[in-house]
Amino acid sequence: MRIGLLTHSVNPRGGVVHTIELAHALCDAGHDVTVMAPATPGQQFFRPLRCASELVPIAPTPPSTPSDMVAMVNSRIAAYIDHLTPLLQRAHFDVLHCHDGIGGNALATLQERGLVNGFVRTVHHMDNFAQPQLMAWQHRSVHQAQQVLCVSRLWRDALRQEHGIAAIEVPNGVDATRYGPTPQAADAALAHRLGIRSIGRVLLCVGGVEERKNTVRVLQAFIQLRAQMPDLQLVIAGGASLLDHSAYARTFQALLQASGCSHDVLLTGPLADADMPGLFRLADVVAMPSLSEGFGLVVLEALCSGVPVVVSHIAPFTEYLRTDDCSWADPLDAGSIADAIQQALAHADRQRIAASAARLAAQFSWPRSAALHADIYSKMRAPSLCL
Repeated sequence: MRIGLLTHSVNPRGGVVHTIELAHALCDAGHDVTVMAPATPGQQFFRPLRCASELVPIAPTPPSTPSDMVAMVNSRIAAYIDHLTPLLQRAHFDVLHCHDGIGGNALATLQERGLVNGFVRTVHHMDNFAQPQLMAWQHRSVHQAQQVLCVSRLWRDALRQEHGIAAIEVPNGVDATRYGPTPQAADAALAHRLGIRSIGRVLLCVGGVEERKNTVRVLQAFIQLRAQMPDLQLVIAGGASLLDHSAYARTFQALLQASGCSHDVLLTGPLADADMPGLFRLADVVAMPSLSEGFGLVVLEALCSGVPVVVSHIAPFTEYLRTDDCSWADPLDAGSIADAIQQALAHADRQRIAASAARLAAQFSWPRSAALHADIYSKMRAPSLCL
């Protein structure tokens, strides 16, 4: 099959990682895959692709320009429409599959114009936007899709109960050959470059400072732990997001400055993709006490790297993690997060973590995910999804 996969950016976000890994697995299974994403001049995907790609041209936003989410999303939808209209007139795709509302609204418009007979939409999670227009776009991208997929039972049930949509659950995967526990020579150099201390313990969070990632409560938990663990360092990696998290970041910074722990907290910002396996190995514990997640790929990547994890005792984590796989925390209670971190550090068992990683890597593999996708695609090919 010839498959077009649409994602919202070229940056290292969970949905983009999912799109690229799925594309590679589909290519390995013999399909012709093109990954598409909006990009400013000079931008490239954060990770090299082993399949075809289409970069949808968008204008760069000057750093001094205030963020306008509605205008930004609208411009990316329009850019996708402008780029796909001539592309679809010269190229045939058996399947067009988007992983977000930006691509979904572009395909919905092209469907209305008769250029597309249908499209697939994967829902990683649903956001509660303050702006009505963003909520309307999110709703349209899901309800206009011919088939909706999701990555967890949590969101499959939510789509059925709240939207009346019969979504198909297709799980994520993890590349256990990329994330492993064996130290590499480059790990020490990475620690030195980023400012991660060689003496002491490292608490790692991935995803930047965002409300959904619960970063303020992680910081509160870290401040509590510093009394018993003066050698603990908090490292917060990533943060390349299209959404505006500035108000939440100000709350985080105010707490950090008042805590007196600023010298023990490292915000790396977005990192090169090649740095991530080493970064996990440098951690003593990875905390992901999110308030909401689609699946939580970071958990699998950390466990495959031999690192204990702290996660929220909520779905979707409770769907695939057992008691021995992690330390559970109440995401609304900083004290509970602190206790879970302390427990994870005190009872880290390499053999147990390896067993969890092996079981989860076997259950959640990209080849398996690609095979499930291909089966769904094949059942939808009559009539063809693209004229």
